[in-house]
Amino acid sequence: MLDWVTDPQIWIGFFTLVALEIVLGIDNIIFISILAGKLPPEQRERARVLGLAAALISRLLLLLGLSWVVQLTEPLFAVLGHEISGRDLILLVGGLFLLAKSVTEISHTMDVAHGEDGKQAAAVSFTSVIVQIMLLDIVFSLDSVITAVGMVEEIGVMIAAVVVSVLVMLFASGPISRFVDQHPSIKMLALAFLVLIGVVLVAEGLDQHIPKGYIYFAMAFSVVVELLNIRMRSRQRKKVATSAEGETASKMH
Repeated sequence: MLDWVTDPQIWIGFFTLVALEIVLGIDNIIFISILAGKLPPEQRERARVLGLAAALISRLLLLLGLSWVVQLTEPLFAVLGHEISGRDLILLVGGLFLLAKSVTEISHTMDVAHGEDGKQAAAVSFTSVIVQIMLLDIVFSLDSVITAVGMVEEIGVMIAAVVVSVLVMLFASGPISRFVDQHPSIKMLALAFLVLIGVVLVAEGLDQHIPKGYIYFAMAFSVVVELLNIRMRSRQRKKVATSAEGETASKMH
């Protein structure tokens, strides 16, 4: 009954799947962080928790409906000789939605930076943010669950890996959200990542496979460069502040 506990292959598959689920969930955390950032400060933590809870529920439901997930890969119809499956439709719609949302957020962020926030419509409601998070959770969860099905055969291992990965993301989402809010350049970079992910989803929906390793390497490289820029700007500000203090002190003497 508990033979799996002593099976090293099961544990290797479990930890590998947890790591992959966390990597695949990074885009989800970014999206949730940016949407939650539009809410009043007192509602942001609750939105992040509910968003990740929705991600967990949607992934578990998809895992429990494995037969339905497998059927999603079967062609429904063909367009110009290109077969379209249920999975393709979900990825296409999700990718286009993410592209539209990301471009809109980039435009809004630039307007705010230029002091044009007065043109913004009424404040975003908590319900609308949660609904948007849930819609994208379904798209992100589909990719995650298909990865799980391809790696591990035991449904219990899949469920455990998904639960652990979402719990890790839950603890990481707060610091990531605060860091994104504190650094406008990081927020713009995150929005650019979402545009990239939207393009990848559309490409996947059209059966144009783009290796995920290239995407995540490019994202990680961009983050490292931006972190170096932030550190450099911080040092320059400290240098200017120290210089100004020195000039003030010399004038007083």
